[in-house]
Amino acid sequence: MQISETSHDGVLVISASGRIDSNTAGDLEAVLPGRVEHNAATVMDLSQVAYVSSAGLRVLLRGAKIAKSTGNNLVLCGLDPSVQEVFDISGFSSIFTITPDVAQAVAAVG
Repeated sequence: MQISETSHDGVLVISASGRIDSNTAGDLEAVLPGRVEHNAATVMDLSQVAYVSSAGLRVLLRGAKIAKSTGNNLVLCGLDPSVQEVFDISGFSSIFTITPDVAQAVAAVG
């Protein structure tokens, strides 16, 4: 998995590509919680992620909890239909604000 960070209109955008599974979730866990804690608005772009396992969901949930506890915002965007299905089945769709793309996610956290 590759992780990159950019800024769009003052909002931190973290982009991941590949798979977020038990082998790669640690890479995301090394980045996401700290960024969400220290940035008022964070977008997690998953448009290049083909698969998210329970380990990946756990990292994203940790990010959501940190965002909520600090009063910051975390919005997910660009979920592949198969990843969206995992979120729907697991109930994570109701936990996160999910938008189709980065532009809409940036608008949602603003």
